[in-house]
Amino acid sequence: MNLLALDTSTAHLSVAVQHASRVWTYSGAGGAQASTHLIPTVRSLLAQADLSLDALDALVFGRGPGSFTGVRTACSVVQGLAFGARGGLGVAVLPVDTLLAVAEDARERCGCTQVVAVLDARMDEVYSARYEFGEHGWHGSGDFAVCAPEAVQVPEGWTVAGNALNVYGQRLAPHARHVDALPQAQALLRLAPRLLARGLGQPASAALPLYVRDKVAQTTAERAAQREKI
Repeated sequence: MNLLALDTSTAHLSVAVQHASRVWTYSGAGGAQASTHLIPTVRSLLAQADLSLDALDALVFGRGPGSFTGVRTACSVVQGLAFGARGGLGVAVLPVDTLLAVAEDARERCGCTQVVAVLDARMDEVYSARYEFGEHGWHGSGDFAVCAPEAVQVPEGWTVAGNALNVYGQRLAPHARHVDALPQAQALLRLAPRLLARGLGQPASAALPLYVRDKVAQTTAERAAQREKI
């Protein structure tokens, strides 16, 4: 299977290309720099893999939740690449939840199969979701939460995976096992075959972001109240 996978939902930029059984990867600084480096990186990896966009079976990307700017960057780049391939006929896109990719990255790192995936949502909050891995792959509740780190509920024996522990420390499930994990492009590649087999590949127009938090800006009064708490 020939795939291009990318994620720009965190401060970490991750891109990978799969040509049959071989994989080429790139990891670097994301955030505000992602939009500058993303397309040149994609072109470089495709060239290394001796692939063209037309030869891809799908473009896989982390659709969110995550950085609003980062998620929009991924969607716009994937949509543009997909629309432009095959003389305008397009290539399928596969939107993947970033928290699912975090769970898969944690499974690859430590073998955990019951994961509470958690990403820093800023504004003193985290994004979280629960996933279990079994015979048919990952199964999640489908519910995403955005809440204070203290409010994340972790069942006994489950692993907390993500990047939020580095930010919130003991405020986040202090008695649970923690694994550093990110929505890596390699994790997206591992998830893709099963998701594509389920018919989840979509046209380029479906390269849309997943937003969990509706409000991303505070009023002047809210910012002043927040400063008074410090």
